[in-house]
Amino acid sequence: MRCTFASPERKPTIAMQKLTRTEEDMMQLLWDAGRATVSELLDRLEEPKPPHSTVSSVVRILEKKGFVGHKAYGKTHEYYPLIAKADYARNSLTDVVRNYFDGSVSRLVSHLVENNQLNEHDLQDILKRLDQS
Repeated sequence: MRCTFASPERKPTIAMQKLTRTEEDMMQLLWDAGRATVSELLDRLEEPKPPHSTVSSVVRILEKKGFVGHKAYGKTHEYYPLIAKADYARNSLTDVVRNYFDGSVSRLVSHLVENNQLNEHDLQDILKRLDQS
């Protein structure tokens, strides 16, 4: 992972590898569970469930990418997230703003308002938070 600074007064952003949709779904399960075996992750998936070997492969890929760690109990491995959900969310949102809104948060907010995904209450909450910072 690479660490870059957006500006001197902002927190550093970490350049993380991109995850596939399947990998993101698996990370969501791990973030919710905190720790889980492959069988426990499989139990949390909706029907139709993939084979055990598929879930195991996805988790091992996440481990190679540095998103997941494990603790071995004999032949059983318990997996846990190494990357916090909030850090991944911050990174993903930064990528969305950069790639789809030319780096402009105001364009993102305008887009959300124009598509009725942000209401007046949400905007008031944002303004309140800005006043507090």
